[in-house]
Amino acid sequence: MQTITPCLWFDTEGEEAATFYVSLFENSRILDISRYGPGMHRPEGLALTVEFELNGQKFTALNGGPEFPFTEAVSFQVSCADQTEVDEYWNRLTADGGQESRCGWLKDRWGVSWQIVPEALASYIGGPDPAGAQRATQAMMQMRKLDIDVIRQAYESE
Repeated sequence: MQTITPCLWFDTEGEEAATFYVSLFENSRILDISRYGPGMHRPEGLALTVEFELNGQKFTALNGGPEFPFTEAVSFQVSCADQTEVDEYWNRLTADGGQESRCGWLKDRWGVSWQIVPEALASYIGGPDPAGAQRATQAMMQMRKLDIDVIRQAYESE
């Protein structure tokens, strides 16, 4: 049983974001939506909280107001089987106003930070060849979206 659930504070876009996220990840769904009622401090009918699952991990989206914007201090790391998966997540999360950052990091259109990481990355930047690992790390540091073939080539070059 999951005992810790990340809560994402949005201004008014929590339901839209949760709906997008569940469309992005397999085995994901909206679990429950509570709404603001009459006389509350936000518009009646606006989602107050949206409980959702992303591949079995529970989250809550809270439409609490504009007071607390997202920062890179918290991010969600997505482990990708291959470059095709990296490309797909990267393209969908940066679409419609998302922002690319460095080293596989990005912000989606709501400002939530994500790390889109190929599973093979650790075998290169933490590989048994220290010089190769340094070359791979240097190659990664020059990238926005990670390209595992370029990182592999850097690791294997002499």
